[in-house]
Amino acid sequence: MKTIEMVMPKLGESITEGTILKWLKKEGDTVEKDELILEISTDKVDSEIPTPIPGTIVKILAKEGDVVEVGKPIAIIAAEGEAIGELPAEGEQPAPTQEVTTAAPGNAVAATPEIPEKKESRKSGKRFYSPVVMNIASEHGIGMDELERIDGSGVNGRVTKKDILKYIEQKKVQPAASVATQPVSPQTVMSSGPVEEIPMDNMRKRIAEHMIQSKLTSAHVYLYTETDMKNVETIIARNKTAFKQREGFSLTYTPFIVEATVRALKEFPLLNASIDGDRILAKKYYNIGIAVALENGLIVPNIFQADSKNLLGIARAVYDVATRARTKRLSPDEIQNGTFSISNFGVFGTTAGFPIINQPQVAILGVGAVKKRPVVINDAIAIRPIMYLSLTIDHRLIDGAMGSQFLEKIREYLENYDPEMTV
Repeated sequence: MKTIEMVMPKLGESITEGTILKWLKKEGDTVEKDELILEISTDKVDSEIPTPIPGTIVKILAKEGDVVEVGKPIAIIAAEGEAIGELPAEGEQPAPTQEVTTAAPGNAVAATPEIPEKKESRKSGKRFYSPVVMNIASEHGIGMDELERIDGSGVNGRVTKKDILKYIEQKKVQPAASVATQPVSPQTVMSSGPVEEIPMDNMRKRIAEHMIQSKLTSAHVYLYTETDMKNVETIIARNKTAFKQREGFSLTYTPFIVEATVRALKEFPLLNASIDGDRILAKKYYNIGIAVALENGLIVPNIFQADSKNLLGIARAVYDVATRARTKRLSPDEIQNGTFSISNFGVFGTTAGFPIINQPQVAILGVGAVKKRPVVINDAIAIRPIMYLSLTIDHRLIDGAMGSQFLEKIREYLENYDPEMTV
């Protein structure tokens, strides 16, 4: 039997180990290449990992909850088409993954599986869809709404390759309506008594530790101002249709806020610094962290070298990192080395808030919802789209005067965008 060892993947330069969160497959299951097989958590990010080759899972070597060093084996997989016999005798090593390259020319498999960049896995509601399922759905013209209505036999109701192929066959012989209205299996939440005990997952534990450490480290001071977003709103409205048709996603306020922030950081470089003991480390690069809300927590991926991107480039970068964050396709390196962060709680309708500093940074910008309000302009009352911007600063380095000037500079840039510009 030709077998290979699947090893704990290296998900970032500084990552040396990972925790097995959940196996999405069990021993004896067959898997396609790039089909999601397990969830791994590191001290930086949670990721869904695909199988390196098509075949059958012969043995799972690392249990859920185990902490495994990078490069250590976590499962044994028999290559597709191989008969499943006994495991290699003790002392006999399974074939190294690299040998699969010679067995399948033109379809090389690396020892450390990487999350596919182009074959995108998607999440909708509480279900994730593997690249294999997404490709089949695309080939047969099945949209996300229809995909949501397919019964899934996988873990947590996941739609497997077999499920979607069965669905396609049923559509050929049944009226479309009778198939399309199949209900999704309900998810039942069990509790005992008036109190439900919910253990913290790894992400929530890390967030808790990071937030407490930040409050213990930095002297938090809070500032806020209100910003007239009329010009930006006009730009978005003028470019809305053409932008969506060209780029495939909607133009939002966020790219404008990121660009204005980077421009202001160049004028107030200490806001882009960090503190190391009694040293100030002023960064000459601008890696802007964008807080992304996930189902079970929050993650802050970076837009690297944001100063080198124009508004369109920033818009694409924001959409890219947010999408990959929600589908667990970020690498740990993408949430490290940020120099300044932005938390946009306004997307949930919140008017104002004061976020905790993302260490080791010295400030974080909070973005509230854009809401129409009566304001005084040239001694007359007008209705304008107003947004509250808040700034949390580390008073060890940033004084109120500098923080206020920086925040007002961002407001100034946002209010002075050319309403006639094309994006």
